[in-house]
Amino acid sequence: MEFSLAAADCSRLRTYRCKGSGIVASNIVLILIDDLGWPHLSCYGSEYYESPAIDAVALEGCRFTDFYAAGAVCSPTRASIQSGQYQVRHGITDFIPGHPHPFAKLTVPKVSGELPLEVETLAEALKRQGYTSGYFGKWHLGGVEFEPDKQGYNESIVTKGRHFGFQTSPPKTIDEATYLADYLTDQTVDFIKRNRNQPFFVQLSHFAVHIPLEAKEETIAYFKGKSKPEDMVAHPTYAAMVKHVDESVARVTATLRELNLHENTLLVITSDNGGLRRSANGGAEVSENTPLRNEKGSLYEGGIRVPLIVRWPQVIPSGAVCAEPVISVDFWPTFFEVAGGDLQSVNHPVDGVSLQPVFKDPHANLGREAIFFHYPHYHHSTPASAVRAGDWKLLEFLEDGHIELYNLNDDSSEINNLAENQVEVANRLKRQLADWRDEIGAAMPTPNPNYKPEQAEVIVRPNRLKPRVNRQ
Repeated sequence: MEFSLAAADCSRLRTYRCKGSGIVASNIVLILIDDLGWPHLSCYGSEYYESPAIDAVALEGCRFTDFYAAGAVCSPTRASIQSGQYQVRHGITDFIPGHPHPFAKLTVPKVSGELPLEVETLAEALKRQGYTSGYFGKWHLGGVEFEPDKQGYNESIVTKGRHFGFQTSPPKTIDEATYLADYLTDQTVDFIKRNRNQPFFVQLSHFAVHIPLEAKEETIAYFKGKSKPEDMVAHPTYAAMVKHVDESVARVTATLRELNLHENTLLVITSDNGGLRRSANGGAEVSENTPLRNEKGSLYEGGIRVPLIVRWPQVIPSGAVCAEPVISVDFWPTFFEVAGGDLQSVNHPVDGVSLQPVFKDPHANLGREAIFFHYPHYHHSTPASAVRAGDWKLLEFLEDGHIELYNLNDDSSEINNLAENQVEVANRLKRQLADWRDEIGAAMPTPNPNYKPEQAEVIVRPNRLKPRVNRQ
């Protein structure tokens, strides 16, 4: 077994001895929160939401300011995490199954219904390194035949439905008063305890803070009584859900300490896409992503830039802040290297890069030219692609081909479109984006012969008899 960590780094960690005297550097815990926006944690500046446990992890590790979900909605990002590849390779470019706009200007690409079994998932890659893997929570990458237990995970419970009265696969008998975030944390803590004496990877995949808005009454009451900035969109039930996932993090971190696994565990906390302001079908305002622009379902920063907090004692310096642009496709190669894997031995495309250089030195440069996004669907915006290269970000909107260019160092709110002032930069990034789409085989929308401007925002779900209108 080969290891990419230097010997000096390994010697500072509590390590496992494996067969053949190989050393595994660390356990890995990934906590994926659903729809958590970039400004929705105290450590990212919130004065209303409360996240003391996550804030504590940030103080002990590194907070990333420029981390991106590969997708503007859940399934694409989840596919990127499991595969280490841009989700366009699998055709999972929207949440599964998506919501068709039959009268919109463009006919969008068909969304693949599952993550192909031939993709080498994180669990399958880590199994080669001697790891036991568990997955608990939302999957959204295919039905029963494509769930985690078919994708290399030794143990899994997939959940869906609501936050109270949820369903599981495989089926479990659960009291309807049980809160989903608590149940998933129970499963994760139990998995950690049972696998404490061997290297493990576990993904705790919360459904919170996704709608429907559901939380414990006492926590809702607390936030109803808490003052907030007058102009801030912040629903007390949503705030309670943020607190509940923070309580989950507190339980996981406490378990790692109790079992003396704290020093020997890479802990990663992030979100699958930006925060939701309001459902595409109307309803209550949930939150906002100010100062970032727009929300989930958009390639503006509010849709794809999300929190990332990473703790790995004695490797990551405490209280670090990293501004290097990184993306969810980077988890696969990072975790594989942390487990002692050699990326040179991988015989399939890996689009991400290992984050170990910025773990060790948060000011390091990964040497990557650009990161890319492709969301050829209608949601809280129109079909678009985007590229970020250094401080520059270009968006190309696919209905009419118009482009927008922003310098994110000066304008993270994406207010000042510089496309006409920085023509050379804009043209260079537009070519780079087009070349990437061609190289990776990105499916593109096509003109819709049934286009009806007056009905362009009508949404038709396959399982619904009547169309619903997008009220955004």
